[in-house]
Amino acid sequence: MRLVPYAKTRYIHGMNLLEAIKTRPLVGDGAMGTQLMLAGLEQGGCGEAWNINEPDKVLKIQRSYAEAGSDCIITNTFGGSTIMLNRHGQKNNCAEINKAAVAIAREAFAGKEGFVLGDIGPFGGIMEPYGEIPEAEVRASFDVQAKALVEGGADAIIIETQTALEELQLAVDAAREAGAEIVIGSLAYDVTTDGSTFRTMMGVDPERAAAFMAEIGVDIMALNCGTGMDMLRATEAVQRYRSVCDLPIMAQPNAGLPVLENLQVIYKETPGEMVRELPGLLEAGARVVGGCCGSTPEHIAAFREAVDRFPPA
Repeated sequence: MRLVPYAKTRYIHGMNLLEAIKTRPLVGDGAMGTQLMLAGLEQGGCGEAWNINEPDKVLKIQRSYAEAGSDCIITNTFGGSTIMLNRHGQKNNCAEINKAAVAIAREAFAGKEGFVLGDIGPFGGIMEPYGEIPEAEVRASFDVQAKALVEGGADAIIIETQTALEELQLAVDAAREAGAEIVIGSLAYDVTTDGSTFRTMMGVDPERAAAFMAEIGVDIMALNCGTGMDMLRATEAVQRYRSVCDLPIMAQPNAGLPVLENLQVIYKETPGEMVRELPGLLEAGARVVGGCCGSTPEHIAAFREAVDRFPPA
């Protein structure tokens, strides 16, 4: 694959992402990590390096989502910060990896209109004083990644799978300083053992998260991943977000609950089973809906059909 120079396609029918979600719900994409492993990525390998080493394989995955009906594609940069890449000996390639990811995601739309969301995932540790990583190092790592994603032409930055508000704020600040026009904050929640509620690994509940995201000025608040965060739990999270503020909401629930088979984690919820609860998620107020762990292009195709039947705003 030869990456072509980035050409801005920042609009759907003349609208940017924030304007578009006011008119109708948009469809996101599905899981990336599991698709990379199905394409041959070894366990523990650096999937982000494939943006420069195996771009055709990344493009094939993301084009399958675009063909299934995704309006938004998230770049293959979940572990694309310098801290994460350093663990694979790829720190010096951070800018190249992230810019290539934006170009691949744009190419996946094959000329059709759509939004590319530049992905910033967790840095993979705990900051001082509870951990060993200095805050300044984390911020510097996010600065490099955010700058590359914005320079590459991402339409928005999504800071996802966050569990600590302090880390989320560092990434939001980095995205804003890099010039991101639209910033999405997404947290990962775990259902408690007794099933009564859910919160992040660091103890943050949806109400507190929503208030914090409104305070620091994210444009879209979101949720993705987490233990037990299926479609019904995601709907509850959207309702709890909405009880606090009226920011637009994005939701990417898992394809059901994982099971262990032959030493592999499998998500067995079918597209039909998952999409059955999608109307409730939309009615709760989600304006961008996609999938996280275990979701596939087939799940997204089912989402597309359901969203197209949902009445516009």
